[in-house]
Amino acid sequence: MPPVGAGPAWWAAQPALDPDDPFAEAERKFKAQYDITEVLGEGTYGKVRKARCRHSGEFRALKQMKIGSQEDGVPSTAIREIAILKELNHENIVQLKDVFCKPGELVLVFELCDSDLKKHMKALGGRLSPRQVLDFNRQLLKGIEFCHANRIIHRDLKPQNLLIDQTSLQLKIADFGLARAFSLPVPQYTHEVVTVWYRPLEILLGSKLYSVPVDLWGVGCIFAEMATGAPLFAGDSEIDTAFKIFQKLGTPTEAMWPGVGELPDFKPSFPQWPHKGWPNIRNTLPQVGTTGIDLLDELMRYDPRERISARGALQHAYFGGALQQHPHMHICP
Repeated sequence: MPPVGAGPAWWAAQPALDPDDPFAEAERKFKAQYDITEVLGEGTYGKVRKARCRHSGEFRALKQMKIGSQEDGVPSTAIREIAILKELNHENIVQLKDVFCKPGELVLVFELCDSDLKKHMKALGGRLSPRQVLDFNRQLLKGIEFCHANRIIHRDLKPQNLLIDQTSLQLKIADFGLARAFSLPVPQYTHEVVTVWYRPLEILLGSKLYSVPVDLWGVGCIFAEMATGAPLFAGDSEIDTAFKIFQKLGTPTEAMWPGVGELPDFKPSFPQWPHKGWPNIRNTLPQVGTTGIDLLDELMRYDPRERISARGALQHAYFGGALQQHPHMHICP
């Protein structure tokens, strides 16, 4: 029996339940739990729909993923996301509530947040207050520190993957499809990860050996974007993104990053740009103060071995009363 409410058309479009199908009873019970409403998003994997849990009355996000032929099985990215989220229980990581699987379909049921950082910033015209920048940055680092403590690299941090509860302004890291457990020694990973604007320089220059510092570069990019109101390195390709990084933070040299010349895609013929200095990059200084500038510098070190850890970042002076220490940090209305 299709659910009452706004969304029975979706379930009605599904194949009829076969009483002899071993999945039929499980599917019936699953469908009976939710009233489906609107589509929240769509991607190559399938659709995300809003649903109300009949038992609790709370809203959920149903990530419906179409699976290929039965021989193909469940996509490895979906299995990875399920396995990771089952392990991670933290206030700043989106919670996986339920999983339903049958031949041809996988549905992941998440807690629902009504926005994400990209939408939240757009609604405010890109103007976050210094206090909000600090608070979101702290929440992001707390979530990432928990991931890293549990040996998980996210690998795809970007504002769209940071969900925001508009009422409580709680931030939750989502979309762990590219995440994976890491082990030592670090194996060679594919470098086709991380949306290009938030991709760290070691990956842009072809390194296949990388670890948790890739996430801290992403945190730095997001921190700067929250402060300035727009992405810092909005390139249209890998090399264009790398050049945008060089233009702001300087072209890397062996002195600042020993071994950079050995990376597969580094060229000695790269144009030589000096570091502009964070105070000269848009409105960064008024938004984050001198301690925030120092933290940005620590997060965005070119040499990943020199990049600050999530735990170290949370202990940085920026979070120890930065707004009180720097009265020039204005609070936007």
